[in-house]
Amino acid sequence: MTAREIEGGHGSAGDARAQGGLGGHVGAPQVQNDGAGAVTLNGARYLLIRPETLAALQKAVESALGPRAADCLAAGGRAGGARATAALEGTTEERVRGLAAMGGTIGWGQFALERLAADGMVVSVRRSPFAEAYGPSTAPVCHLTRGVLESLATIALGRPARVVETGCAAMGAVECRFEARPA
Repeated sequence: MTAREIEGGHGSAGDARAQGGLGGHVGAPQVQNDGAGAVTLNGARYLLIRPETLAALQKAVESALGPRAADCLAAGGRAGGARATAALEGTTEERVRGLAAMGGTIGWGQFALERLAADGMVVSVRRSPFAEAYGPSTAPVCHLTRGVLESLATIALGRPARVVETGCAAMGAVECRFEARPA
C-alpha cells in the first residue's frame, strides 16, 4: 500500500477518524478544555507547548549528554506512543492509520504511511514541528517522533521494533522519513 493510498484519496486522516481510528472514537476528534488547566483529546490529556520550547530543551539535553540525548528523547516518545497505541482499536492497518491521523491532529506534522508489511514499516512526516523549530542540523532531530513510531511499529510488527530516521527536514530533506524493522 502506498502513502497516497493511505493518506491521500483512499485513506485520508478524515477516513481514519470516520472509522474510529482515534482511540476508537467515531467522528471528529473531541478536544476539550476543562477550564481548570487540562486539555484533552478524546479523553486523553495533552499539553500544548511551542515547538521552540522543545527544541531548546532538546539542545540543552544534547549539550549535557551528547549522543545519549537522542535515546533519552526517543524513550519519552516511546512512553507517550505506548499509551496512544494502547487506545487504538481495529486491525493493524487501522491502528497505524489512526495514529497517523492523530499525529496530524495534535500538530506533529502530516504523517503518511509509505509501507506496512510483516518485515517493516516506513512512515514519512511533512512539516515536522521538531525539525522546523530545531533548525539546520547535520543529524536527524525528530527523536520524540521516532520513539512514538517505535511503539507503533512494535504493535504493527507483533514484536519489538527499532526505528531509524533516515531523512530529516532539519538536514535539508523535503520530509522526515522513518524506517522500522524488527529489533
